Order: sequence, then structure tokens, then C-alpha cells
Amino acid sequence: MPLFEIETDSHIIITWAETEEAAKQVVADAYPSDTLVRLTKRPRDTWVISKSALGLAEAFDPCNAARDCLAKAAGDKVHAIRLYMHETGTDLDRARKVIESHMVMGW
Repeated sequence: MPLFEIETDSHIIITWAETEEAAKQVVADAYPSDTLVRLTKRPRDTWVISKSALGLAEAFDPCNAARDCLAKAAGDKVHAIRLYMHETGTDLDRARKVIESHMVMGW
């Protein structure tokens, strides 16, 4: 049985159905007020969600970045916070929390 990816104005639904019409009926039964935007028959019987495409995967490890900044600053908290802000583009409050939490852990 084919796997379908169905996008509506409010949901993305992944379902098995014999035909496209049967897949459309699944949406009509489950979400009758939704408007169908896209219906795609998946080429395989699995579906993968990319965490980076959803913005859930970080491109860097904040722990390593904090340790590097603390090492460069020779343990000077204020300098380490400035370095962390500069290297990661984060704001002052977030940088302070990350650096201070790593100082407590003994970086």
C-alpha cells in the first residue's frame, strides 16, 4: 500500500492508502474543514523528517563554544561572555547563562 504525504492549510498528514482518492478521503474524514494544499505519493514506504529543515538541530555545540571562550579568556567571565556573544551571535543574557553554567561545572 502506498504512503502519501498530504498537506492541508493546517496539517501535514502521513498515511497509507490504496489510491489518491482514498488518501483525500482520509483527510476529509479527519479534518473536514481543512483545504487540501498538496498531495504527494511517497517513493518509498518510509517518511523522514529532517530536524535541520525544521530548525531543531543546532549547527554548533554550545558547550564546546563556551569552553573555548572560557579558555581564550583565561577564566575571565566578562571577557568569555563577550567572546561567546561575538562567536555565536547570541544575546547578552543567553551568553551569560551559558558561560556561567560552564564556570560552575569547572569548564
